[in-house]
Amino acid sequence: MKPYIIEEHEGGLLVFTINRPEKRNAINYEVMDGLEEALSKAENESVKVLVITGAGDQAFCSGGDLSSFHHLKTEMEAFVMLSRMAGLLKNLFFLPKPTVALLNGTAVGGGCELAAACDFRIAKSGTRAGFIQGTLAITTGWGGGTMLMEKLLPANAMKMLMEACLYPTEELVGLGFVHSVYEGKALEGCRSFLHKMLLLESDVLKAYKELTVKKWKTNEVDERIEQEVRRCALLWEGEPHHRQVDRFMNK
Repeated sequence: MKPYIIEEHEGGLLVFTINRPEKRNAINYEVMDGLEEALSKAENESVKVLVITGAGDQAFCSGGDLSSFHHLKTEMEAFVMLSRMAGLLKNLFFLPKPTVALLNGTAVGGGCELAAACDFRIAKSGTRAGFIQGTLAITTGWGGGTMLMEKLLPANAMKMLMEACLYPTEELVGLGFVHSVYEGKALEGCRSFLHKMLLLESDVLKAYKELTVKKWKTNEVDERIEQEVRRCALLWEGEPHHRQVDRFMNK
């Protein structure tokens, strides 16, 4: 089974689905390849909006696949992996098209970083999400912390990062992390949220997105993400992180 699906839907929607429900849609290197492919296709004139979601109805994305990354022990080994995914999320963040994280289920750790890189977050009723990286003795390492600071009120972003816990849907809305909640089928909920936007020409949507991108570049997001990745890589090498990962893997 291919670990990702890329489909172009009527009305200008390009949907990238992480297709690993048995792994709670955790990200491995193949999923990274798929995201890179989707970002390239999103540049096509026919695409108005890029939507990212997960297969099944349990998880949007559970973050990095520890079974794939558990062998990374040193700061440099971690930095190579973290840098690659951070680069992809940065490209998603700066993509000159609107982007949507369609949270069809739980979003954990790196899954929240993926969601934070998108312009809008739409969640299924009952969804829980949180940046739980701190419980593994590391910080966000794919640039999600920096992106969250650009999207939320600073105090709300700090709360989500520092509490390292899962929040229910209602609290995610209150924090400003989730913009809309849907019932029923995911894609229908997404279309309902995007209905008015999809009536506009692609060039109009692109022009408005570029206004936001210019602001983010002025705020030195590139440099701040680089620093975030390096801090995480340093913590990754530490014994507390390896101890917590071993405990998680041996559950």
